[in-house]
Amino acid sequence: MNHITQSALRATLVVGAAAVVVACGKAPERDSEEMARAILPIGQVSVEKVKVEPGKRSGEEIVAGVCAACHSSGALGAPMTGNAEQWAPRIAQGYEALVQAAINGKNQMPARGGASDLTDDEVARAVAHMANQSGASFEAPPI
Repeated sequence: MNHITQSALRATLVVGAAAVVVACGKAPERDSEEMARAILPIGQVSVEKVKVEPGKRSGEEIVAGVCAACHSSGALGAPMTGNAEQWAPRIAQGYEALVQAAINGKNQMPARGGASDLTDDEVARAVAHMANQSGASFEAPPI
């Protein structure tokens, strides 16, 4: 190594050592309460199920919360909501027959779509909602 290279190396080592000493110095003290406030979440999420009085749910609410699991995809042979061709033979059976099938269960569909807390009127509203979106003009029970 020549003299200039050795001098440059020494200078680099001195500067590096000084940087390490400065970096390892004592960190400024911070107020713990201020730090706690700084890391608080911006908001909170509340995931609570909204309870609706039995018998007061609309057909649309019931379809979205219960029936859509099968009737939006056609799972287990369920007629897809909005598909007039799939619903036509069912609609031809009449509103009461559809409601009774939904209340009692039919083929792969469990009674009340598996939601045992549904009232007969709520099931009827859900049936009317799905069938009406698929070409029927049934009148659902009032809420």
